[in-house]
Amino acid sequence: MSNSQPTFDVHATRTFPVSVEAVFAAWTEGDLVKQWWGPLGFTCPMAEMDVRSGGVSVVAMRAPAEFGGAVMYNTWTYTKVDPPNRLEYDMRFSTPEGQPISPASAGIPGGVPDFVPHVVLFDRLDDHRSRVSVTESGYTAHDARAMSLAGLEECLDKLAVLLGTGSTANT
Repeated sequence: MSNSQPTFDVHATRTFPVSVEAVFAAWTEGDLVKQWWGPLGFTCPMAEMDVRSGGVSVVAMRAPAEFGGAVMYNTWTYTKVDPPNRLEYDMRFSTPEGQPISPASAGIPGGVPDFVPHVVLFDRLDDHRSRVSVTESGYTAHDARAMSLAGLEECLDKLAVLLGTGSTANT
């Protein structure tokens, strides 16, 4: 008999009216990540990117004042980097210096694992359109999965603004 707990994945897909290279750059260049990372109303004061297999990026997200204005840090530890087609990384909550901390100590409700594997696929549709598909794995509660999906959708909304109008949600 297995003691493994069921897990739930998050999936989101968007189409953008720009090249796949432009979408890949938005996920890997700090100045661009800072313009869209975080749900609506949140800002990204820091995105130190080290995008290579084995590299670790440190990305910050500041809550709006009405939510206390706290800054939360994540690391993205890359397990696969295949420009401009694919990124795979494990997201962890961290200190500003990139030291891992538990989700609970970051104020995150239960159901979020200590690290969340991400797979981001970038597909060229034609010369002027591309699609990004994001999968996050390992959530152990439906509420945690729903919270992450809502945040991811809002990040993708902000990415759509950065990359121009005309993106569509395909979740």
